[in-house]
Amino acid sequence: MEQNQGILMDSGTNELEIVEFTIGASKFGINVIKVREIINPLPITPVPRSHANVEGIIELRGEVLPVINVATAIGFPPSNEPQYDKYIVTEFNKTKMVFHVHNVSQIHRISWTQIEKPNEMYQGLETQITGIVKHNGEMILLLDFEKMVVEINEETAISRKKLNNIDQREVSKKPIFIAEDSPLLRTLIKDTLSDAGYVNTVFFENGKDLFDEVKANLADGKKLTDFVKLVITDIEMPQMDGHHLTKLMKEDKEISNLPIIIFSSLITETLKHKGEQVGATAQVSKPEIGELVQLIDQYIL
Repeated sequence: MEQNQGILMDSGTNELEIVEFTIGASKFGINVIKVREIINPLPITPVPRSHANVEGIIELRGEVLPVINVATAIGFPPSNEPQYDKYIVTEFNKTKMVFHVHNVSQIHRISWTQIEKPNEMYQGLETQITGIVKHNGEMILLLDFEKMVVEINEETAISRKKLNNIDQREVSKKPIFIAEDSPLLRTLIKDTLSDAGYVNTVFFENGKDLFDEVKANLADGKKLTDFVKLVITDIEMPQMDGHHLTKLMKEDKEISNLPIIIFSSLITETLKHKGEQVGATAQVSKPEIGELVQLIDQYIL
């Protein structure tokens, strides 16, 4: 597989490519943008007292990388045919790691509108799934890889500890709209921004809901800056991703001056150009919440 094929896609099209893989008989997916390469398993060195989901470490072209067993992480049984197992080498949150899966089949190019949000009927796995894709009469589940990593290493999570040099501050009630599909991250972002003094935050599960809310307020005759001063958006979200949201808002004369900060695990030097192409005001990699707060200070105060 060519490295980071997703980079070749135009920015703001509301499309993505997913790598389909299996755990047991179930089909799962990961955004191609996160994938550096797919390899056959390599010899693993176990690490004493490591997390139960971590098999150990491997050496790949001079780099030492942790290997996470996806089946263990989601409570599935081990592989019945280990000879077909694969390692998905990834990079997100400025971190490289390897995910051990049972097989890799193909790549699909789809629209974010094809991705449905899991509902309360899904128990157990519900907190591990970010979306469901219906494809050729089957379902592909998109796993929350960021959550898997946070469960192993809390240092990768958003937390107040990352609010460097931020002391007691005045409370700001200036409204901020935030598009983030992960319930866990919505809570972490809300609590951390509140600690930083920003208490008027309104959250949306995807870019479409946020965009529709802005347009509805304007249609009601409200002045833009009376109900929102700044937008923060993730990239990966069902229905409408952050790049497409940014593109729509920057092309709309009523909204184009509104500052938009993209806050995503996919902000890397290789991928930053995608946010620049759609007109993002700034881009910050998760979990750098301290840098995010500094940018909010810059654009909202």
